Amino acid sequence: MFDRSSPTSQPLSADHRLMELDDFQVDAVFKAVLRRVYLWMALGLLVTAGAALATLTTPLGTWIFSNTFVFYGFMIGELVLVMALSAGIRKLHPSLAGVMFFAYAGLNGITLSIIFAIYELGSIGLAFFVTAALFGAMSIIGYSTKKDLSQWRSYLMMGLIGLLIASVANIFFASSGMDWLLSIFGVFLFLGLTIYDTQRIKHMTMWSMQSGDEAVEIKMGILGALKLYLDFINIFLYMLRLFGRRRR
Repeated sequence: MFDRSSPTSQPLSADHRLMELDDFQVDAVFKAVLRRVYLWMALGLLVTAGAALATLTTPLGTWIFSNTFVFYGFMIGELVLVMALSAGIRKLHPSLAGVMFFAYAGLNGITLSIIFAIYELGSIGLAFFVTAALFGAMSIIGYSTKKDLSQWRSYLMMGLIGLLIASVANIFFASSGMDWLLSIFGVFLFLGLTIYDTQRIKHMTMWSMQSGDEAVEIKMGILGALKLYLDFINIFLYMLRLFGRRRR
């Protein structure tokens, strides 16, 4: 799963272009945004887990996974939602943006519920906690680093495209060795994206403050949560592919 949100129309610029804002004001707003980011992200993960559980314990799961068109319909719905939310966050009302985020998290939970039928519960729990630890460490690096990471964008996007192409190709080759290498690459790629996205949230917060957007904390909180939620989910899935024990 790659559902990465599309880049904004504004290129990531260096900090010196934003020096007109008061440092203390920026820091205060950014901290408020980050609190919202992690709150929204945590709630999104809970919605995903709840949707996955509901899918497994009700006839909904049988209906979805026994009908290929329905399953892919849900996946297309996810893609449409994430693209619409990413592209229209500045125009959407915060309440609508929040509803769209939770709708996406719910759809994601439905499609991901199949992992509970494939992997042992203990493996899923271990992969989740390892992912949480790695994700937290990368977020701290992205928050605290003074280095401008804008140069990372092109490399990360190329890595993402390469990973997607190689993953599709391996569907036909079905190489377990290639799958293992792609999973390792995927973990490191999305760890890098976590660092990059955390810093990018700060830059987007500054742009919104400059434009006088009064709902900056709410909107950037939702968009930031979406970006980091996607990073977290992808790290988790690749960790599960690397170390998860399959049910016999």
